Amino acid sequence: MRQRVVACLFLLIMLSAAVCFSAEPLIVSGCSVSNVGYLNDLAGEYERKNPGVTILIRGGGSLVGITELKGEKIDFAASCKSKGPSDPAEFEFIPIAWDALVFIVNKSNPVSDITVEEVRRIYDGLLTNWKQLGGPDLEIKSIVSTPKGMGGIGESLAKYVLHGREIVHQSNSVVVSSSVTVWEQMVENTAEGFASTGFASARKRDVKMLKVNGVPPTKENIISGRYPFKRYLYLVINNKDVNPEVNKFIKFARSSEGQRFIDRLGIPSLSDIKTK
Repeated sequence: MRQRVVACLFLLIMLSAAVCFSAEPLIVSGCSVSNVGYLNDLAGEYERKNPGVTILIRGGGSLVGITELKGEKIDFAASCKSKGPSDPAEFEFIPIAWDALVFIVNKSNPVSDITVEEVRRIYDGLLTNWKQLGGPDLEIKSIVSTPKGMGGIGESLAKYVLHGREIVHQSNSVVVSSSVTVWEQMVENTAEGFASTGFASARKRDVKMLKVNGVPPTKENIISGRYPFKRYLYLVINNKDVNPEVNKFIKFARSSEGQRFIDRLGIPSLSDIKTK
């Protein structure tokens, strides 16, 4: 009897040690739109289904994530910008979900609709007061980062709004951190605020997403194409040195189960929008 008790105690000690010395956490940093929009929830679901796996998620923006992946400080990165010529050849940008560029204002602002030309004129410093757009007599505070710090939002603005140009600071610009989280929080707390961000994260903030030419940015309108400016949300890996556990997580994210989970979060899954 005593031998059985000792054996059971030994087994319990070994099992406890196995838990204590489980695999190191996977670390991901980068796109705040992705983190808030789906990645925090998806990682939590994966951890629930895979006891012993921990995924630590940090923000900072797409450019921060890619830089940290280059420096081998993280296991993979989240990005809302596509692969560019300056990104290492061994980096693979893997689509996980769909998003769309949106334009946000404070909820107290009565302006609810905007045109692409008006957005361009705000960024060009030609529209500087909300009364020019039918709103209150308040200076427009256009919240931006440095041109090199705009990341995926800057890429989408150049593609869809600015005819390929980067953001140039104007008299109505408020220059802040490169993290979308900061931009969104500033708009939440600034009556005059205006910023561009991603649908996936903006829908979770206490802000107003503007209609574009009368079309509201909703999941259904993004899927149908009525609301323009769709773009991918990526996870980025270094194919020369990728942790097998990262591959397992990405496989889950792109599986039918993972995509159904993303769809239930309220953003378009990969299968929702067919591409040629």
